[in-house]
Amino acid sequence: MKLVQCIGAFIFYGGYSGQMPGMPMAIGQPMPGAVPNMPYGAYSGYSAYSGTYSAAADPMWTYFSTIAGQDGKVDAEELQRCLLQSGISGTYSSFTLETCRVMISMLDRDYTGKMGFNEFKELWAALSAWKQNFMMIDRDRSGTVELHELTQVIAAMGYRLSPQTLTAIVKRYSKNGRIFFDDYVACCVKLRALTDFFRRRDNMQQGVVNFVYDDFLQCIMAI
Repeated sequence: MKLVQCIGAFIFYGGYSGQMPGMPMAIGQPMPGAVPNMPYGAYSGYSAYSGTYSAAADPMWTYFSTIAGQDGKVDAEELQRCLLQSGISGTYSSFTLETCRVMISMLDRDYTGKMGFNEFKELWAALSAWKQNFMMIDRDRSGTVELHELTQVIAAMGYRLSPQTLTAIVKRYSKNGRIFFDDYVACCVKLRALTDFFRRRDNMQQGVVNFVYDDFLQCIMAI
């Protein structure tokens, strides 16, 4: 059986810290840029899944249910339409279908390829926080940010990446030296999803895991 050894990219440059973004830090040693007192399983700008939402009492349920199918879920195309009609992007570029696909993959805990209402609520909270972060660095309201600003935001979310990894991210998500809002969100989604995937398998929190090749491909292809 073929194994793939993967060394954690979500590390403090120069040495593995033993902590992943969103995981509890040792007392008196908060992760720079992370939100204080963040619950286990949450990320900076991303609410932890509680499973306690009351759909009937939530005003967003009426809106969501008009978009969702009879199964009470939305696929990528429905999510794209839902987000477009909501206006959450504001004056920024709307989300592409591909970005909506990775959004669903990030939260698809039951592997249906769709998003339920609770997952939609989580996504909404994340998008709102990510948008706020983006607006803080997009001071000229051009709808884009510069390359060094993206790396600052990534660090502020609690990720500590090597210069080589940051360079790869910038090359992947920049267009003519700028990063648009949709690409910025796609980057945030993928960082979250891949970190989740890695962390679930890094039982010893050492930054090194062994993947079965098929397991590795399933993760990469799904995201």
